[in-house]
Amino acid sequence: MLAMNRFALHGDLLDFTGAPAWGSTEDAAVRWRPDHWLLVENGRIAGVQPEPPDASWPRIDHAGKLILPGFIDTHVHCPQLEVIASYGTELLDWLKTYTFPAEARWHDAEVARAGAARFLDALIAHGTTSAVVFPTVHKISAEALFEAGRERGMRLITGKVLMDRHAPENLRDDVKGAQADCEDLIRRFHGVERLGYAVTVRFAPTSTPEQLAMAGALCKADASLYMQTHVAENRDEVRWVAGLFPEARSYLDVYARVGLLHERSVLAHGIWLDEDDRAALVQSGAQVAHCPSSNLFLGSGLFAWREAREAGMALSMASDVGGGTSLSIQRNLLDAYKIQALRGERLTAWVGLHSATRGAAQALGLVQEIGSFDAGCMADICVWNWASCSVSAAREAAASGLHERLFAWMCLSDAGNLHAAYIAGRAVHSGSER
Repeated sequence: MLAMNRFALHGDLLDFTGAPAWGSTEDAAVRWRPDHWLLVENGRIAGVQPEPPDASWPRIDHAGKLILPGFIDTHVHCPQLEVIASYGTELLDWLKTYTFPAEARWHDAEVARAGAARFLDALIAHGTTSAVVFPTVHKISAEALFEAGRERGMRLITGKVLMDRHAPENLRDDVKGAQADCEDLIRRFHGVERLGYAVTVRFAPTSTPEQLAMAGALCKADASLYMQTHVAENRDEVRWVAGLFPEARSYLDVYARVGLLHERSVLAHGIWLDEDDRAALVQSGAQVAHCPSSNLFLGSGLFAWREAREAGMALSMASDVGGGTSLSIQRNLLDAYKIQALRGERLTAWVGLHSATRGAAQALGLVQEIGSFDAGCMADICVWNWASCSVSAAREAAASGLHERLFAWMCLSDAGNLHAAYIAGRAVHSGSER
């Protein structure tokens, strides 16, 4: 694959300078620079200019193609590719029937390493260059992900899953052993190259109060650590948590009480939150990873995006495979649009794409590294074909105005539209010409 210290990419550049307004199809936060050159030097964005650079810059011409920052998937499960699109159950039964049996196989080092490589290559092939990932309870699963992420130069945030009750015996750990595993993984991988460690609580029901307290202590001891978990995804789950933790005001409060709610917390779903929960999220700086495909597929509920924005919550986009049915961020944004339509709202392409690029980077505290074409950011770049078939080509040709064009692309494109991908300035994927 291509590896050069400096080069220039030519195409139609789109990124964001800030958060677009809700419902606005024309927004100053949209930075649209068609027929421009993106300069990359030593793996970072060096600048953007309308005219070709001088001869000292090798040129790669993607004229007529859409160039975006690599997508950021803030909640996805590495071991669940093999159970994607599994039929017939809601969340809690789905975990027992499909997820836990699949995850049990990851105790094997060969399974974990092969699976991590397959998973990260699949992310890249879908245009995702940074991710916050759940492995399994097995230490080797986190090691395999970290090693595979480092080989690919990705911005990858992950950590061994904590789960010491209400799970099959072969998927349970214990507080002392889990703490030792976490501390070793943090020492070896956190802050190494582009890797970050996330204290990873499966969800409140599968950790004892003692394990939750241990997880909170890890976060308090090192404010640079991330935390990832699930919250308020399904109504039966919410009722279960209320029974297990009667002292807590809400599901979210279970985490807040032990120090797991902070500015580096990534909480997936957050469908069944109340006003006080939203206020607590805003005060803490934590974010909700919206998982629209999964929420529809498992029948979990319709996320109130506009209410979350109005409350000031940080929000990012996530595929949640394997509850979600595609690693494609565009497919998930299309599902997000449908959810908002069912709520009587309209999600613009700008709000959607921002949530998977600069918005996600901002929520993760990584806006200086990923999510835009700002000078100094890492050159995580995806080059997309506008159309992949005669139908999408006809729709693209008929589009009137930039938002209509991008909205149609968001709805009709997927991994088949990816023409090329670069991570830290290195070409890592080459797709077909359309």
